[in-house]
Amino acid sequence: MQQGSFIWGHREKQHRALEKWIDRAWILVLLVAAVLLFSINLGGLPLRDWDEGTVAQVSREIWSAPAGSMRWLYPTLGGEPYYNKPPLTHWLIAGVYSVVGVNEWTTRLPSAMLTALSIPLLYCIGREIFRQRWAAIYSALIYLTMLPVVRYGRLAMIDGVVACFLLVMMLCVLRSRRDLRYCLGVGVSFGLICLTQGFLGIFLGAIAVIFLFWDTPRLLTSYYFWTGICIGILPAVGWYVAQLWHYGYAFVEVGLQNQSRNQVETFVIKSSQAPWYYILELLKWTWPWLLFLPQTVGYIWENRNLSWAKLIQVWCGVYLLSISLIDAKLPWYIFPIYPGLALAFGALLAETENLPLLSAYPRSWVGGLSVLAVIASASSMYFSWGIPPKTDLQLIFAAVGITMILAAILAERGDNQFLKILFWGSYISLFLLVKSNYWAWELSEAYPVKPVATMISRVNPAVKKIYTSFPQHRSSLDFYSDRTIIPANVGELQYYWHYDSKPYFLLNADALRNLQLKSMKVIDQAEGWKLVTKETPRL
Repeated sequence: MQQGSFIWGHREKQHRALEKWIDRAWILVLLVAAVLLFSINLGGLPLRDWDEGTVAQVSREIWSAPAGSMRWLYPTLGGEPYYNKPPLTHWLIAGVYSVVGVNEWTTRLPSAMLTALSIPLLYCIGREIFRQRWAAIYSALIYLTMLPVVRYGRLAMIDGVVACFLLVMMLCVLRSRRDLRYCLGVGVSFGLICLTQGFLGIFLGAIAVIFLFWDTPRLLTSYYFWTGICIGILPAVGWYVAQLWHYGYAFVEVGLQNQSRNQVETFVIKSSQAPWYYILELLKWTWPWLLFLPQTVGYIWENRNLSWAKLIQVWCGVYLLSISLIDAKLPWYIFPIYPGLALAFGALLAETENLPLLSAYPRSWVGGLSVLAVIASASSMYFSWGIPPKTDLQLIFAAVGITMILAAILAERGDNQFLKILFWGSYISLFLLVKSNYWAWELSEAYPVKPVATMISRVNPAVKKIYTSFPQHRSSLDFYSDRTIIPANVGELQYYWHYDSKPYFLLNADALRNLQLKSMKVIDQAEGWKLVTKETPRL
């Protein structure tokens, strides 16, 4: 009897060792695949407007601050106090600047690598909540091959960073149910979220609290849990206290009240976007995985009382509701919901693999894959007809089309290899996308920024403010030119020209015709834009 127990215990120990080895192998494979996809051609395109230009400018001002300066604690943008977000992401980028230098690659590297790290983290979460390893593998692969995750994760924005810390927090929440030492990890990761995103991180913290209230309420009464939260949140609280102490009421009004008024107003009629804005975003960008949504919803509802289903319901439901009610809506605000969706789809696909041999998968899957194949093939042919043809886009859509055709054929036959084709084809298609110059397609919405910035940089360095007829502020132009470029209408430009002794304007041809400026001197021009100033009167 004792010998049998010894043999059984030895085999059990070997089995656990083998399981750990397999998990480590998968974590390494997923990490390598993610790092490759998130690092290739990372610096090949200029920085984008909106967040990228602003993040880069703030980070550079932290990096270039004089020794002994407190600018790392009190960041600035164009020399003015920057209240919008806490500076954790900016610190990371400034640290890379100090080692490698300032360029597009170093600006995007921290957020890209943290987003890549979130892929194996999601696998670890899957291993915590699912009985089957394949559910965790499928979840991680789906998350890796979601187009918005790859695009926004590669940009110098806070959203991929926040998603990484969110996954660390949820992993610690799950493990703290059996080991209270992980409560400290919950607090630290929540503090990092707040030190990256500000008080809006409370929405993400609410996901963990609501899940525990539903699944493991005893943990919410634990002294260790709340102690871990209090310790972890101290750096974020300290940063806010430092801002209040340094700036006083100005920080309260601009950094807290205005941000709250702009982003956390709920049920506001004046909102520029409908409450279903993010549902439309999901419908636009989460293909082909959205094909599995109807069956996924039904599968989660059937298992709604299991821990993994509770987590997915709270994760997706609470966050989607929260951001849908916020007044300000931008496509990348929905980023934290993608890991929850990937877990949901991964659970369904792993369960499908366990079913008896099928004659065919659901007709909606076959039909959806066929439609995607037709759209991708037509797009590939469309981009081959241009003069010159857009070869990169033609190849990308051809890869998507071939993937969908093969997957549809195998799904029609009931062959579960269609999932492997779908994963490989999606990964290769995204790899071709990021290798091209089209992965940040918003850059084509305005004039090329770097040639114009280079032209502006040749101006007298003492000139720090330039007015432009372009109607939108371009943070990337500010960063590349190291100037503040201020949009102005015709009336404002005429006013500045009349009352400023030496104004500098960045104007296009239409603005030049409308303004009819007197004593104008053209300093330089690029990409249809002219930099002009007043002619110095001769004595």
